[in-house]
Amino acid sequence: MRGVAAMFLTLVVSACAQATRGSTVSSERGSADAATGIGAPNSSGGHAPGMIVRISEIQIAPEHLAEYKAILKEEAEASVRLEPGVISIFPMFQREHPADVRILEIYASRAAYESHIKSPHFAKYKTTTLPMVKSLKLVDMETIDQATMPLIFGKMRSEQ
Repeated sequence: MRGVAAMFLTLVVSACAQATRGSTVSSERGSADAATGIGAPNSSGGHAPGMIVRISEIQIAPEHLAEYKAILKEEAEASVRLEPGVISIFPMFQREHPADVRILEIYASRAAYESHIKSPHFAKYKTTTLPMVKSLKLVDMETIDQATMPLIFGKMRSEQ
């Protein structure tokens, strides 16, 4: 079953690469969401009402890559473990370009997202990684088959 989950994530990331909808955020703008990969989403319509699905495309300065990955890993684990409305903060990187990080973010609702960005672990991630980020693109996604999402994520939990 891990293969199925991996295929799903691969398809989502591939779709991200082909997506034309999204917004680019420069870490130099000083945005509250710059360098985090997690920011204010656009309206959603293709998935459960209020659900937020996004892929963050982040390019990290190579000299900061190991430190960035450690901080991101800690933040993602804490978010999913501590916050019931955070369904996924799943970080990954391009095999041929390790400094090109992608994060699959899924929030149960706008309220869950708002709570997440106020959490202490997110604040720590945001402030410590800001100088490490070369570029950030936030791509808000729409799901094609929302009914399958709980099945896929449920299988991932039962396989562990």
